[in-house]
Amino acid sequence: MASKESASNNPGLQTPDEATKSYFLQQAMIRVKDPKVSLDFYSRIMGMTLLKRLDFPEMKFTLYFLGYEDTKSAPEDPVERTAWTFGQKATLELTHNWGTEADPDFKGYHDGNSEPRGFGHIGITVDDVHKACKRFESLGVEFVKRPEDGKSI
Repeated sequence: MASKESASNNPGLQTPDEATKSYFLQQAMIRVKDPKVSLDFYSRIMGMTLLKRLDFPEMKFTLYFLGYEDTKSAPEDPVERTAWTFGQKATLELTHNWGTEADPDFKGYHDGNSEPRGFGHIGITVDDVHKACKRFESLGVEFVKRPEDGKSI
């Protein structure tokens, strides 16, 4: 019997081409209304480090690349630091369009917690999910759904 992950059980699934053997997931991007709030959450609560910040004044936005890399090995030169950042696996890119944090008419980005439901997620591995949740709660994180509220796989 073929596994659930086999091509026969997943129409359209192809064997990766040899040309893609060095590919890896480098980043996932989410838009944020207020970088101060988001940077606080991802650094203080989730323990991520700012790997690189890129400002685009002519287009009025900033990109923040966060991850779990040790930045002591990161180059000081801005161009080399950018190349280093894009060489790291699975970083999180926060995109901030300038002015959204202070615009009372800005409705924000849909977080998936109201209708219409649906939003992706960012998966982060922790040593002990219940211990991590207790820590998050002590730091004031609001829960939409706790681990025990989900379904078992």
